[in-house]
Amino acid sequence: MKKKLRKAVFPVAGMGTRFLPATKANPKEMLPIVDKPLIQYAAEEAVDAGFDTLIFIIGRNKRSIPDHFDKAYELETEMEERGKHKMLSTVQNILPSHVACIYLRQAEALGLGHAVNLAAPVVGDDPFAVILADDLVETQGKNAIAQMVDIYNEFNCSVLGVEEVPRQETGSYGIVTPKEIRERLWAVKSIIEKPKPEDAPSNMAVLGRYILTPRIFQLLDQTPRGAGGEIQLTDAISALLAEEQVLAHRFEGTRFDCGSKLGYLQATVEFALKHPELAEDFRAYLRDGVCSRLT
Repeated sequence: MKKKLRKAVFPVAGMGTRFLPATKANPKEMLPIVDKPLIQYAAEEAVDAGFDTLIFIIGRNKRSIPDHFDKAYELETEMEERGKHKMLSTVQNILPSHVACIYLRQAEALGLGHAVNLAAPVVGDDPFAVILADDLVETQGKNAIAQMVDIYNEFNCSVLGVEEVPRQETGSYGIVTPKEIRERLWAVKSIIEKPKPEDAPSNMAVLGRYILTPRIFQLLDQTPRGAGGEIQLTDAISALLAEEQVLAHRFEGTRFDCGSKLGYLQATVEFALKHPELAEDFRAYLRDGVCSRLT
């Protein structure tokens, strides 16, 4: 019997070294895109796709993530007393009341595979999603993970979110060998972590969206350290391919690599241009202020 997808895992224990010193005491997932932190966009994506159990794998300096999703009594009391009801509603409704948040500690930075495997006692025998907040995806209709849920419901197997990247960038991603099933959907024949461009089987890269069957946990238990001395989720998925079908889906939408400074700035500009309170003034600033200095 096919089980419904309800649990989503958010590995957020990384060091965020590319954004130092901003991330020395503040998690990179708490960096804002306009007025919401990256982790909130990721959590909202999961909730909108029907997930109601959010599992955060946090590190030592990540207390602000649980605090963000928790109740803030002093702040809420002050806004209530000052009559700031719209702002109060914004703070109180970050996540719907039916959504459960669970926080697990990753004591050592041993890689994405290690982080995902920590969720095994909570996920149990259920299929689940993995969402990396670094990859912010803007869509017009269904969000990225919701599109992948549809693929899972159709095929009842693991699904990887993918995108074609420039050949010279394959060393930054897990790269799949794809066999086309239909538009935007491929069977994964093999997967390799961060290959050199000359060794890459394609330029189809796995991004920060996964739907995985629970078998992955047993395979992660058996996975030795790989690239970078870390336990790679890619290596466990490679082992999974010997037992189960795994699909690659190129979701519709624009992905911003907010793990890089350039991608983060691009996302900030694009989201600001669509913000209901800022769009008009910000567009005018770019047109009359910034663009005039570029010519």
